[in-house]
Amino acid sequence: MTPAATIEVAMIVPRTEAEGPGVRYAVWVQGCPLRCPGCCNPEMLAFGGEDVVRRQASDLVEEACDSGSEGISLLGGEPFAQAEALARLAEGVRARGLSVMIYSGYTLAELHAQGPAAGRLLAATDLLVDGRFEAKLRSQQRRFIGSDNQVLHFLTDRYRPDDPKLAGGNTVELRIRGGEITLNGWPLLGPRTRVAR
Repeated sequence: MTPAATIEVAMIVPRTEAEGPGVRYAVWVQGCPLRCPGCCNPEMLAFGGEDVVRRQASDLVEEACDSGSEGISLLGGEPFAQAEALARLAEGVRARGLSVMIYSGYTLAELHAQGPAAGRLLAATDLLVDGRFEAKLRSQQRRFIGSDNQVLHFLTDRYRPDDPKLAGGNTVELRIRGGEITLNGWPLLGPRTRVAR
């Protein structure tokens, strides 16, 4: 793998039902240039740093495929800030039958204008949630959507708007792991919470 296949990772949840249809392997990337006010992942906005976890796309392909999930979800941070490496991850899991869902603060039109790396990642994506997060429009009724201005795009025929997995409201998952409580999904009360014991 080339250095471009290295992904800066903020968090991984190997099996979740709160970040897309079915059971998914979710990867939150580190770093976002957009800085939407009220972001639920403020600790994931900064790029780089000594403590950032760097993972190879090929390793994440194997982990995702071994997780028993129907697909991966890429969140952040901003996935398209690491488009080239994430394209390798997305292509790798798609080649082995998994689906790909991405949450991006960029609109689909902005992504089309970003160049070949973004185009390659989009080409390996089944579902895209796009648009800046707007805290005053926080969604409570649309599943897997952060704010009501955001749009769910069906980029392949893998899922359809009437898929029952896409129905219902948002959910939140709570995990206790290694003395830490982690919340993922769409917390209604603000940022994701981590409480160390």
